Amino acid sequence: MEIIIQSLGFKAGDSLETFVKDKLNTLKSDRIVSANVTLYKGPDSDPESNYCEIRLEAPGNDPFVKKQGAHFETAISECVEVLTQMLQKSKDKQSAARKAESAAIQDALLEGEDESDGTEPELEDVVK
Repeated sequence: MEIIIQSLGFKAGDSLETFVKDKLNTLKSDRIVSANVTLYKGPDSDPESNYCEIRLEAPGNDPFVKKQGAHFETAISECVEVLTQMLQKSKDKQSAARKAESAAIQDALLEGEDESDGTEPELEDVVK
């Protein structure tokens, strides 16, 4: 996974960039192509004005999260936690859809066996 880090209005240190890379490498998905991370500070009047935005580029919809915190590390950790939940939810949805599809095909095969006169059902009939 390619990780692109942008820091707007300040120079991110090596320790912050290493922290971002370590956190993003904990995301377990082979579908992620790259991660775009944007770090910036908000207005000076707000003490908790460190923002982190992360967009994961993957086939389909790109998950996007934006969090703020007193420190960049906190905002980054919160973003990664939310992204982990989003990826798990997406994975659960896909596996449930696959299970439902395979169950429908098995049901159609069983119905075809019950109604058949000893001949095998055509694959085209089962998929429809």
